[in-house]
Amino acid sequence: MRTQVGIVGAGPAGLLLSHLLRRRGVASVVVERHDRAHCESRARAGVLEQGTVDCLTAAGLGTRLHAEGMTHHGIELRHGGASHRIDFAALVPGRAITVYGQQEVVKDLIAANLAAGGEIRFGVTDVAVGDPLKRPHLRFGGDRLDCDIIAGCDGFHGVSRASIPPNELTLHEREYPFAWLGILARVPPSTRELIYSAGERGFSLHSMRSQEISRFYLQVPPGTALSAWPDERIWAELDRRLSTVPGFRLATGPILTREVTPMRSFVAEPMRYGMLFLAGDAAHIVPPTGAKGLNLAVADVRILAAAIARWYETGSPDGLDAYSATCLRRVWRAQHFSWWMTNLLHTFDTDDGYERRLRTSHLDYVTSSQAAATTLAENYVGLPFDD
Repeated sequence: MRTQVGIVGAGPAGLLLSHLLRRRGVASVVVERHDRAHCESRARAGVLEQGTVDCLTAAGLGTRLHAEGMTHHGIELRHGGASHRIDFAALVPGRAITVYGQQEVVKDLIAANLAAGGEIRFGVTDVAVGDPLKRPHLRFGGDRLDCDIIAGCDGFHGVSRASIPPNELTLHEREYPFAWLGILARVPPSTRELIYSAGERGFSLHSMRSQEISRFYLQVPPGTALSAWPDERIWAELDRRLSTVPGFRLATGPILTREVTPMRSFVAEPMRYGMLFLAGDAAHIVPPTGAKGLNLAVADVRILAAAIARWYETGSPDGLDAYSATCLRRVWRAQHFSWWMTNLLHTFDTDDGYERRLRTSHLDYVTSSQAAATTLAENYVGLPFDD
């Protein structure tokens, strides 16, 4: 078998790359170890930056997004018994966020790819990346797919980055001394916009996925066992951490899913080895506090698709040669913002009185200074693309 671009991974990065390439006349094959149902049911990110919404809309993927997504023009920060709204409309006019689940983005992308005759191979086994320096190809399930370019969009634990010789990569990592207990619940949101709450008991977040489904997170110790958190304990702790302002009442309901997510930062650079290009979580991970993971993946493949198409159209390798450096500028900005938000809102076991007072002072500054609030707002809604 042969194609122009072999794509490993049918998550948002791989599927969007295939879709964008096809619109530029470039053929691709996507290989994915999970089945379609699994890919369409993974509840992950749900906050889309303005640039992500614009990219999906321009690519013809905006119908359900605009019909069902919830556009937010601000977020709420709670600390010290008070509520503070970061007003995107006032601070960064014309830019907002849209709440639309990652699994919904994946459904839209799979449907668009298959309707246009794209090739997605679900449930493949033993995927391996072959010879990206001379004769790029993929092997899977006893088959071989020869290609000109390989795109590794298979996440942090995928085979793509692992196929690059260790001496060709520089890895930057940070493990945080806490995790997030996340739940999806069949309950209408108790808020119109996301609530980020910081307090002595730890961080909590009230988000949503629709008018009927809400998403919640609690800061917990790393290695926390789900068995230690029955429904009653989860709702009680969420109420303690979120109901810190007068008049707020937390609605509760059936919990649909729950998981514990470690908090880490990770960057592998460069994001290219020969004709193998890494994108999304295969190249970088951010703690979810800043809602940047899915948005960075979209930014990566937007750049990669344009560079690949230009190479086929003109023979110029300039876009491919600049891919890693171009992406990493945005990646490191997102890394800094995510690190900043994480440190601002979480408690640390090592905190003493000095650290606690510094964090309180910083929160007071962010919620009282227009300049500081603007910095948060412009990073949260997403910086404009360079072009």
